[in-house]
Parts: sequence; structure tokens; C-alpha cells
Amino acid sequence: MTLAATPVPPTGTPPPESRRRSGRPRAAATRTLIADRQLARGRGRVLYVAVLALVLTLFVLVFLVPVYWMVTSAVKAPAEFARTPPTIVPESFHPGTYALAWEHMQIPRYFLNTVYYALGGWLIQLAVAVTAAYALSKLRPRFGGVVLAAMLASLMLPAAALLVPAYLTVSDVPIFGVNLLNTPWALWLPAAANAFNIYVLKRFFDQIPDDLLDAASLDGAGRLRVLASIVLPLSRPVLGVVSIFSIIAIWKDFLWPLLVLQDPQTQTLSVALSRLANTSQIPPTELMAGLVIASVPMLVVFLVFHRSIVSGLSAGGLKG
Repeated sequence: MTLAATPVPPTGTPPPESRRRSGRPRAAATRTLIADRQLARGRGRVLYVAVLALVLTLFVLVFLVPVYWMVTSAVKAPAEFARTPPTIVPESFHPGTYALAWEHMQIPRYFLNTVYYALGGWLIQLAVAVTAAYALSKLRPRFGGVVLAAMLASLMLPAAALLVPAYLTVSDVPIFGVNLLNTPWALWLPAAANAFNIYVLKRFFDQIPDDLLDAASLDGAGRLRVLASIVLPLSRPVLGVVSIFSIIAIWKDFLWPLLVLQDPQTQTLSVALSRLANTSQIPPTELMAGLVIASVPMLVVFLVFHRSIVSGLSAGGLKG
């Protein structure tokens, strides 16, 4: 009786069966714009470093130089600020300009106005965007696709083209005949009709399995209970992104508050700074200090939550 010879794997190499049973995933090859083999060459590495340095330099010039100019201009003396050619590094340092701007330009009042408008607009935008996205994603009303297409089509229109219709609407609200000028609702209601936020939330809600919602319905949960107890807790990342976008949009907006908030007592910080710069004897260095103060809150918000913005936009509802 002759036995067939069984091939023996080389020493240190596990048999194919054990490799399949081990369940170890294969390392995926990383694809980059420039191959590793090209980077290993001297010419390829030099070219890569040169392009990277050029991109970083352009980024600094375009984005960071204006910020640097604004911050340093505030601490210069008025005579040095008006000098031609301008000084890159301040020859004199006057940090007290920020305190003077805070007092002379009544920044605390307008700062609180802007915070009030931002928080109120954030709550109203969330309420409208969440309910609209939930209805389009999970309730699937008749003609829902047409409504969504009309919302997305509004994103194709330039914002300047909507200023006059929006102004006429808030100055004389159809059916009700109410004038909303110089009231917070002139900012909150137009901001609530944000098709981008609705689209982002709808795409996120689409990834939540319907089986999970059906199971909750079988347990007796209504539509609102499903939204509050299941959909919203799963949507915390994207809700954070929408919240940050909403607050930043209201805080930095200038043209629309300039049109609808004509009363100086109700104006936002950006509008008040522009008005004070044109109607009062405010030194230009104090104006620069006021602009820095108005920019700091949103810069802090972005630096703290920039990782949440990226992860929230790329997150899905459930995995697996």
C-alpha cells in the first residue's frame, strides 16, 4: 500500500487553512497622489517638498496674513497705522486699544445682541431642519421628492438675488400683514429656511435602518417618540455640525442684518461696528480692535470643534 506524499509547507509558514481561520485582515495598500517609489528617489522627494512648501506659503498668505494684519494694526499708534508704506511689525505696542474699543464702541451691548440672535436662530433652525428632514427621510410624504428638489434648487440661486424678495416678505408678512423689521424674527425666520441643513440631516437619517424604527413602532412608540428617543440620539454628530454652521452663519452675517435691523439698539456686532466707523470719531486702531473682538468667538468655536465638523459630515447612522 503506497501513501501519497503530502507537501509540507516551509518552516515558519502557516498552512493555508490556518491562515484562513486566523481571520486576520489583509493590509490594504495605501494609495497616494505620488507613489512611494517616486518619493524614494531624490528628484521626486525634492519636487514633493517644493510643492508642499508652495501650497503652505499660499495658504499663509491668503488666510493668515489678513488676520495678522488686523491683530497687529489694533496695537499700533494711529500715526503708525496711517503711515505709508505700512509697517509689518508694530514699532509701538498699545494693547490698551482693545479696552478702549470695548468701552467707546459699546461692544458688550452689541455682543449680547449677537449672542441672543445666534442662539435663537440656532434653536429655530434645528427645529425646522430636523422635522423637515425626518419627514422627507422616514415619513416619505407624497410629492416629497418634488419638495426636496425645490429645496435643493434654491441653493443654485445667488444670495443677492433673494435679498429683495426676502426683505419685502419680512417687512409685510403675507396673510398676517406683520412688519418684522427691527425684530429678531427678521433674522430667525429666513435663516430657518436653510436647504443645506435639511439636506445634510436627511442624508444622515437615510442611513438609520428602518427596521430599528419599525421595532420601536411595534412597541407602541409614535412618530414623535421615535424621533426623540431613537433618531436624535443617533444623530448627535451631524446635529453638532449643523449647530456650528448655524451659529457661525448668523454671527458673521452682515448684509442681511444691515437691511432688517435699522434701529441701533437692535443691531448685531458687525453692523454696529460698520455704523460706528462711518458716523463717529472712532480711531481706526480702535475699529481694528473691535473687529478682532468680534472675530475671536467664532475662531475659538472652529478651533475647538473642527474635528467634530469633519467627523460629523462623514459619519453614518449605524454600522454593521
